[in-house]
Amino acid sequence: MNTIVLDHETDFDGWRHAARALVLDGIKPEDVTWTIKGEEELFGPTTTSSPPRPSNGTFNVPAKFVELAQIAILHRDRKRFALLYRLLWRLRHHHDLLEVATDPDVISVSAMAKAVRRDEHKMHAFVRFREIGREREAHYVAWFEPAHHIVELAAPFFARRFADMPWSILTPERCAHWDGFAISFTPGVSKAEAPASDRLEETWRRYYATIFNPARLKVKAMNTEMPKKYWRNLPEASLIKPLIAGAARASEAMIGKAPTEPHKAQQRLEQPMKRKTASELETLREEAASCRACPLWKDATQTVFGEGPPHATIMLVGEQPGDKEDLAGKPFVGPAGQMLDRALVEAGIDRNKVYVTNAVKHFKFVPRGKIRLHQKPSTPEIKACRPWYERERAAIKPVLVVAMGATAAQGVLGKITPINKNRGHLIDLDEQTKALVTVHPSYLLRLPDQDAKAREYARFVEDLKLAAAVLRKSARAA
Repeated sequence: MNTIVLDHETDFDGWRHAARALVLDGIKPEDVTWTIKGEEELFGPTTTSSPPRPSNGTFNVPAKFVELAQIAILHRDRKRFALLYRLLWRLRHHHDLLEVATDPDVISVSAMAKAVRRDEHKMHAFVRFREIGREREAHYVAWFEPAHHIVELAAPFFARRFADMPWSILTPERCAHWDGFAISFTPGVSKAEAPASDRLEETWRRYYATIFNPARLKVKAMNTEMPKKYWRNLPEASLIKPLIAGAARASEAMIGKAPTEPHKAQQRLEQPMKRKTASELETLREEAASCRACPLWKDATQTVFGEGPPHATIMLVGEQPGDKEDLAGKPFVGPAGQMLDRALVEAGIDRNKVYVTNAVKHFKFVPRGKIRLHQKPSTPEIKACRPWYERERAAIKPVLVVAMGATAAQGVLGKITPINKNRGHLIDLDEQTKALVTVHPSYLLRLPDQDAKAREYARFVEDLKLAAAVLRKSARAA
């Protein structure tokens, strides 16, 4: 019998090296025992051995198995190492085994990976930080009890999401810490070392009570998404039972306050077309809020949808929301937005009369300490987001679409489009709509030379004056 001792519960590299050596030496799964360092003594003395030296030779397994094993090994089931080795042993002779959805081993490993991913999602959703200290001395601490060994898997999400605040996530097994620059890990602690409450919790409870909608309450669905075992660590948990108990009464009160029939002076025989378009945009906004077409939603605060009149003549399209836009949920409210506002005024365009949006609706960035640095969207991300732009344009029916920057031009025209080669003239999109390509306002902000900045800003204003001419011509035709 071969007994393999791994260094710790999530020692994937140790398992992988040992498993490879065992397979190459022809050691069958039933002849291998897997354990963790320090556990041998718990279950009585046993003869341990290092994995046999592999014989010459190689073998390959699908990349899908490696990805699956890296997640499944984080499961708490003690049989996971043996199960993964048995699956690896079989894959050597049945390369397509993972595609057999009815295979018991495939089912078991897939279920383990799914449970780990679900636990990771719950950690992302139910960690609640409490403030320790004030102002510059503040540190944020949270307590969480994961079902599986997921702390190292889940920690990078919090580093990206809360890049500007130092935090610690304490768990019974492993603790994660972020100092603004790097993640570190320490051994687990008891719950007694976690803070009990902070000054912001009452504010959070008031907010939760305010957004609770009794008319949309589905207790079974809520218990599925927020199992009761997580309640004890949530500041809003003390409100859940009273809110559920009073949901029926609150719903009846809401219905009782609803008007039965509008005054005759408010009635209309038919709805104007503009209201219909506004409704289309609101529907799009709601749908886009839950967009998962590309991975950018995972780290962004929210979807930043377009904003402006639903019947606008001009549609301005930028690249993607920046840090300020990601937090505010509105396009062009940061430094680039201020630059755009100034240029629009000089070009004779009222921003309130144009529709402003972005080719990509989620903020893409890389954390650098407390700062989130903008990162250019990739072509797959632009393509994934293009249907939202197309549906916005179809709802608004603008006469002119102004694409600001290379990403916007690619999103509007559907292909990589050089800016300088195509700016300064109108491009036909269809019989009713033309496009104008120019630079993005953030490009002007990045220019280090003041003379170059002034020169390029003047060119940007001239491009917008072309848009202003289209706006005036459309107004005269109307």
